[in-house]
Amino acid sequence: MDDQNSNNNKKDLSPAEEQRIRQAFKEKDWNEIKSNDSWALFKIMGEFVSGFEKLASIGPCVSIFGSARTDQENKYYKMTEEIAASLVEQGYGIISGGGPGIMEAANKGANKAGGKSVGLNIILPHEQSHNVYIDPDKLITFDYFFVRKVMFVRYSQGFIGMPGGFGTLDEIFEAITLIQTQKIGRFPIVLVGKDFWRGIIHWLKEVVYKIEKNVNEDDFELFHLVDDPQEAVDIIDDFYAKFLLSPNFEF
Repeated sequence: MDDQNSNNNKKDLSPAEEQRIRQAFKEKDWNEIKSNDSWALFKIMGEFVSGFEKLASIGPCVSIFGSARTDQENKYYKMTEEIAASLVEQGYGIISGGGPGIMEAANKGANKAGGKSVGLNIILPHEQSHNVYIDPDKLITFDYFFVRKVMFVRYSQGFIGMPGGFGTLDEIFEAITLIQTQKIGRFPIVLVGKDFWRGIIHWLKEVVYKIEKNVNEDDFELFHLVDDPQEAVDIIDDFYAKFLLSPNFEF
């Protein structure tokens, strides 16, 4: 059975993917290592510098995560647009991953409401193109996922998690982990769509917490689960009202 799975996995790989795997095992001489690593370091530094320069004065923003595959007729697309517009009306800017689907809906809601619309786009094998609702001066395109994630958490005062795939889960759990470990402040995290999120939350509570004891019970207080768009906005706004803080945007 193991041999059969191994053969199946090998057949599923494209020639380009096989070449990348073989390249990872290829021995490199010292000059090649220095050249490759130095180039990567300069590229990484360049992406950080570009991101910091463009976002340093952006003001209070909320990041909205979600699938690139969600079409405009999907209820979560429409909810995202509504949430983004409502947050703008409360004085927040919106940060998205810059692509289509939920990301487009986030920028669209912000744009139509007259707010700041930020897009942190990423270069992918299938060439994710940025959506048209991002402010031209607030579009940044990254090659490295980890640099892009730093920008999300560094310049956001709240996080909205809409339904999505592996990328969305990665971004949400990144934010939860950084808050849990006190690497960033305890900013509000709101997961929208009870039907979508219920399964993974059940697994976290019943397996990760109760059986394996890999998280604490109070870790589940780090995020909120809602179905109503306005409730998502209210959670973020109420959080800052407790500290007598409010966004101060000038559009």
